[in-house]
Amino acid sequence: MPLVMLKNVPRYECLLEAAKQFPDLEPSACEAFLHLVRAGDEALSVAEKHLAQHSVTQGRFGVLMILLNSRDDQCVRRPLSPAELAERTGVTRATITGLVDTLERDGLVKRDPDATDRRMMAVSLTAKGEEVLHQILPGYFQQMSALMQPLTVAERRLLVQLLTRLVRPLPPVTEDESSDAELTSETAPGHNVSARA
Repeated sequence: MPLVMLKNVPRYECLLEAAKQFPDLEPSACEAFLHLVRAGDEALSVAEKHLAQHSVTQGRFGVLMILLNSRDDQCVRRPLSPAELAERTGVTRATITGLVDTLERDGLVKRDPDATDRRMMAVSLTAKGEEVLHQILPGYFQQMSALMQPLTVAERRLLVQLLTRLVRPLPPVTEDESSDAELTSETAPGHNVSARA
C-alpha cells in the first residue's frame, strides 16, 4: 500500500498563501515535491496491484529481482549474502531475514553455506523463483510502459536526469533549526498569522 496517496495537489496560489505563514515554504519547490509524491504513489499503486495478482509484495519482488540480476565479473549469476541483500535493497538485516524466510518457505529462494566461508549463508534464486519472475515481468513491463506512455523518449531521458539530481543525501533538520524557523516566522515583520492554505 502506498505510504501517501495524494489525490489532489494544492493549487499554486494556495501554496503562495501558505508561504506567508511558513517562511521556509518555497511554493515552487513544494509544488514540485507534491507532484513527485503523487506520481510516485500512482506508479507504486499500479505496480503493487500487478504484483498482488501473483501473491508477491514489493519487498519480496525486490529481493527476487536483485537475485535474478546478481552477476559476477564473468556475468554468471551468483548468490548473495543477507548483508549484501540488505545493502542493495536499502532495508535492515532483520527485514531481509523476514523476506528471505517467506521466499524460502514458498520455494522461491534457497539458502546454502557460502562457498568461501562456511559460517556464512548465501541466498540464491530457485528454478521456481525464476519461473515466477518470468510470469510477473511481462505484465510488469507492460504496466511500466503504459504509465510512461504520455512522455516522449526525450522527455523520459530528461525526467531521469532530473530525478537523478534529486537522489542525494540531505542534512537532517535539527530541533534547533525548527525552533529558529518558528521564531523567525512568528517575529517576521508583516507576518500574517491568519493566512490559510
